[in-house]
Amino acid sequence: MDNQKIIPFLEELELEVQGENGAAISLLLSDWERVKGELETFYRDRDQKSTLQLMKKGIGFFIQFLYLSNDRKVNSKEPIPFNLLEIKPVNLDERFTYILSRPNLFHSYRQLSELFTEQEKLFAKKNITKKRLSQKG
Repeated sequence: MDNQKIIPFLEELELEVQGENGAAISLLLSDWERVKGELETFYRDRDQKSTLQLMKKGIGFFIQFLYLSNDRKVNSKEPIPFNLLEIKPVNLDERFTYILSRPNLFHSYRQLSELFTEQEKLFAKKNITKKRLSQKG
C-alpha cells in the first residue's frame, strides 16, 4: 500500500492510545460507535459535506484498532504493514485504499463499518484461542 495516501489522515489524528490493550480497544470501539451514529445521521440526511471529519476520525480509530488487536504499537511514521498483521479482514489492503480515496462517500462508510465488525470478530476469536491455550498449558 502506498503510505502517501495515509499520511494526511494520520497527521490530523491523535493515534497514540495509552493503557492496556483491552481497555484501549474498548475505548476505541465505544468512540467508533458514537462516531458511527453521527455518520449515520449525516448520511440519512444526505449531508455529505459534514461526513469528512468524522470519517477521518473513524479511519484513525480503525488504524489504532488494527494495530492494538495485533499487539503492535501505533506508528504513524511508517506504512501500515498489512502483510505482517496476524489478524485482519479479508482484502484489507484494497478495501482500505478505497476508503482513503473516497472517505466521504456512503459506500466508504459501509466498508469502514464492515472492517470494524470483521476485525472485532477476529480479535474475539484470537482472545478465545489464547485463553484456551493458556488453560491447557
